[in-house]
Amino acid sequence: MTTYPIDPVIPGLKAAVLSCPSVVLHAPPGAGKTTRVPLALLDLIPPEKGRIIMLEPRRIAAVSAARWMARLLGEEVGETVGYRIRFDSRVSEKTRIEVVTEGVLTRRIQADPGLEGTAMVIFDEFHERSIHADLSLALCLDLRTALRDDLKLLVMSATLDCGPIAGLLGGAPVVRSEGKAYPVEERYLSDRREARLPDRVSEAVTIALRETEGDILVFLPGAGEIRACAEAIRSIAEKRNVTVHPLYADLPFEEQERAILPSGRRKIVLATTIAETSLTIEGVSVVIDSGLTRRIQYDPSTGMNRLVTVSVSRASAEQRKGRAGRLGPGVCYRLYSPHAFHSFTPFSPPEIAVSDLSSLALDLAVWGVRVPSELSWLDAPPQSSWETARELLYELGGLDSSGAVTATGKAMARFPLHPRLSHLLVRAGEVGCPRLGADLAALLSERDIVRRGPGRTGDEPDISDRIQILHAWRQGLGASGADIQALRGVDRTAGQLLRLVSKRGTAEEPDDEDTVSRLLISAFPDRLGKRREEDGRFLLSQGRGVRLSPRSGMIKTPFIIAVNLDAGDKGEGVVHMAAPVTEELIRQELRGRIARQRRVEWDRRGGRVIA
Repeated sequence: MTTYPIDPVIPGLKAAVLSCPSVVLHAPPGAGKTTRVPLALLDLIPPEKGRIIMLEPRRIAAVSAARWMARLLGEEVGETVGYRIRFDSRVSEKTRIEVVTEGVLTRRIQADPGLEGTAMVIFDEFHERSIHADLSLALCLDLRTALRDDLKLLVMSATLDCGPIAGLLGGAPVVRSEGKAYPVEERYLSDRREARLPDRVSEAVTIALRETEGDILVFLPGAGEIRACAEAIRSIAEKRNVTVHPLYADLPFEEQERAILPSGRRKIVLATTIAETSLTIEGVSVVIDSGLTRRIQYDPSTGMNRLVTVSVSRASAEQRKGRAGRLGPGVCYRLYSPHAFHSFTPFSPPEIAVSDLSSLALDLAVWGVRVPSELSWLDAPPQSSWETARELLYELGGLDSSGAVTATGKAMARFPLHPRLSHLLVRAGEVGCPRLGADLAALLSERDIVRRGPGRTGDEPDISDRIQILHAWRQGLGASGADIQALRGVDRTAGQLLRLVSKRGTAEEPDDEDTVSRLLISAFPDRLGKRREEDGRFLLSQGRGVRLSPRSGMIKTPFIIAVNLDAGDKGEGVVHMAAPVTEELIRQELRGRIARQRRVEWDRRGGRVIA
């Protein structure tokens, strides 16, 4: 039987779990903690006590972990080991280990504050500090204090400083596994940031194939870059009889397995951050690190969280390098300079410090918490972000004036979306167009279906254009200028959201321009704009001045909803996506919430009084 670096500490870990309510396990990437520890703890938790729930920060890691554990038991996933992720689950009455992710655990706790049938919660890869993990841990500590003093908690991490988390857990014991790592040679390649990433990766792959042996793991920020780089290196790989495998969340599991499992030929795996810690890829002895990653961050242009491409932290860069030293001495090629490496931040910031907190504030309101200090946090939510989130929830109707959750807020919390889009879905159900609501929510939450780039002509596509592109593609009429992969993702998400809406809708439901605008007002009441005297310039209801792209077809529209905008220059924002709206519709949708305000200010830059 295969042994893992984590195996020697499992007896001590089991003893700690038996004697203490909370335990912290520190083990480096590749030690085997994700798949070995839950199975080992089954001996301590008989079926009558309940299940083990393990929280994973990513869907691909949750599904992979469940499948690997099931395979170790010689079973199919969904028997002893199952998973439950956004829009998908494989569990049964026999399931004793359930791997979950996203906000699944949060919604389960809200639906069942006693977590009946759960004996233990494991927080895997806690060093990634996702906002879901922070919230779930805070809720577990709260419910254990109030209702379930028998609930066991285990926090597992690869790089986290264990002192603060052990303190948060009431002085929990820390079990450490040293793991096993071989030396990895660092080779810095030219830092040509101005060059296209596929060209730089192609050059690095050529060098690595010539200078090294063993499988190659390339770290890239996202699926789009993976597809572009796969195309760029395809001919190189074919000439050398090397296979190329993408590895990211939306791939079918069979393709993920081909990337993870060893094969008879040398392979190149193009992966996202998932391969840093959550998955072990057999056969890798060479790493190529782009130095880039996707991170959740509050985006003022949409008023929601979004994934942004940024430089990795030094800790992440070191984890990536370590992937080459699992089986023996390895090599890490870095597509940046030593100076750039030392300029990286030491650690990635926790999501709770940089994200929009609207979803967090709504989840806590459903839990009955109006002030974050009522719960225990490793890092408390920033006060300014918290207040901004509560103001938005009040404007959306999710909170009342006292800060308590409303019936609308409870309905919004059912959906795995930002509260803006959750409210859009709720409103869509009320006006009888859930299918249109699901399409809009998917278009605004998934990757943009419109391809950007030089050579585009005609008007700038707005939200109604995107709806038409989606409908035409579904009818097999083509999708000129659209991203087919993005369309598939939007279509899949829309279908999944529609299944969550109690009213399914019909083919005859309204989808006219007024209905679209009505739904968008419900999501962006703070983004209404009234045209100024000049064409294309608008004043938003929040008091900010914005302008439309000259290519927009709405520059003479009296009122708009600015769905996507950026800061622009000279204090004036630029609207990139909008929808027209009539004054009558605004008054209908915001009845009782329209007020007149007069504001007079001195414009220092212009040297004049403005009103």
